[in-house]
Amino acid sequence: MVEALVRVAMVWLPLNAPLVARPQAPPVPRLVVLITVDQLSPDYLVRFRPQFTGGLERLLRNGAVFTGAYQDHAVTETAPGHATVGSGRNPWSTGIVRNDEGVPDSTAPLLESNGPGASPRRFRGTALFDWIANQYPSARALSMSYKDRSAILPIGRARQHVYWVAGSRFTTSRYYADTLAEWVRRFNAEAAVSERAPGYVWDLLLPPSSYPEPDSMPFENRGRNFNFPHRSPADSAGAVNFFAHSPWLDSLTLAFALVGVRELGLGRGPGPDLLAVGLSATDEIGHSYGPDSREVHDQILRLDRWLGMFLDSLDRAIGPGHVVVALTADHGVTAAPEILRARGDTATGFVSVDTLVRRMQGELVARAGGGGCIRYAEVGLVAMDRAGLTQRGVNVDSVVEAMREAALRIPGVVRVDTRRTLAAVDTLSDTIGRRWRNSLPADALGELMITLRPHHQWGAPMGGGRHGQPTDDDTHVPLVIAGPGVTAGRYPGRVSVVDLAPTLARLLGVSPLERVDGRVLNEALARRGVAGASR
Repeated sequence: MVEALVRVAMVWLPLNAPLVARPQAPPVPRLVVLITVDQLSPDYLVRFRPQFTGGLERLLRNGAVFTGAYQDHAVTETAPGHATVGSGRNPWSTGIVRNDEGVPDSTAPLLESNGPGASPRRFRGTALFDWIANQYPSARALSMSYKDRSAILPIGRARQHVYWVAGSRFTTSRYYADTLAEWVRRFNAEAAVSERAPGYVWDLLLPPSSYPEPDSMPFENRGRNFNFPHRSPADSAGAVNFFAHSPWLDSLTLAFALVGVRELGLGRGPGPDLLAVGLSATDEIGHSYGPDSREVHDQILRLDRWLGMFLDSLDRAIGPGHVVVALTADHGVTAAPEILRARGDTATGFVSVDTLVRRMQGELVARAGGGGCIRYAEVGLVAMDRAGLTQRGVNVDSVVEAMREAALRIPGVVRVDTRRTLAAVDTLSDTIGRRWRNSLPADALGELMITLRPHHQWGAPMGGGRHGQPTDDDTHVPLVIAGPGVTAGRYPGRVSVVDLAPTLARLLGVSPLERVDGRVLNEALARRGVAGASR
């Protein structure tokens, strides 16, 4: 499978293709390309830039680069991050608070694939594509990613062309179509040949001397396969999993996007179309090896080259100067405590509230009977069945306060909020409090919001990077916009990812269909006087 996937991808994304010069005069955009790189730390764009030669370098050179961009919500996971990118609204408004309550939907089974069904039914409100289609009814959108939530949520509830990977094939769900498009079947037939996967090798793109990171960190990847070169297992299933944790996952996704642009004729209508691309390899590799690893370094260099080929191909297909490109991330990343300790940082570690949650769950069951008193405790968000417990005579506020006091005594916990304390925070000066408020809809089940100290991770050691917290490590992301109507340069002011969708709307001359949380980044726009969004 892997060899076939790589072969198909590299037909579209040869590493030696020349760059295309940017146009001098900004014509009207025909296509908006929204690229969200999962777990892309802005530090990578500084640390590795001297070695960039492709798409990342092109965007940094020719785009508006916002160096102080943040996801302004607390649960920094993939689902809420991608919903924010396309909507201009925080999770309190989109309703997408965490991954497990993102896109799973048993009423929307997959087409020609096994796996859980998925749809955007939990997503609330509208997104950028809805705003475009309101003014240009013939507009079309194509969105794809390795992950279902990364493909679905950037375009909201629109029933457009949305694809993700299940097993070794791109698919979609019955929310979007009754049958799989023939061009998708053809791509899968050429690419998804699992019998050819065993024996694949991931080696360094550049000479080893080009990588300052040590390649002998035994805590990486749970102590397995942590040295280059990385070799796929001999069995097909293992090799498919290996491919999903390699840089070529992004190459395949970009190749699929280019085939889709050609087959659907995007960028050739009377109005702008939308192409949303979710690139997942950095997240998969970062979780395994961490943001300070040689593996992540090599992944970002390959991403740069493949993005260059991808953008050049779009220029050839749509016409130079007719494409607006936005690059951002759904969240950042916290480095592995093991490597932080090796550097002398003793203020790091792992935190768990499992013991506290089990104890409180047992006490509540003993007092009130039944189960499910505590619904979940994930990335600092503890949810309870408040209504059910109240009906059974439990004073939920007293339980919450007892848990808050106990959680504050756990090493590595810096603060614990409740609904009551969050209601009183100053959202201008209290960054953590604001991010928690931005995360929770009024009807969310959250009762406790636990924040860790910087450089701490939830759970047990696994040797890689993690995310999910409201800290700056997990919320700081890149934000770059390039294309006609954009004034290139570096913009150091603090901005938010919710500013992206209204800014793209302004560039396209369309307006949001509801109130958004973001603002138009007018400081980077060359054109004025078009219809746009307000805060």
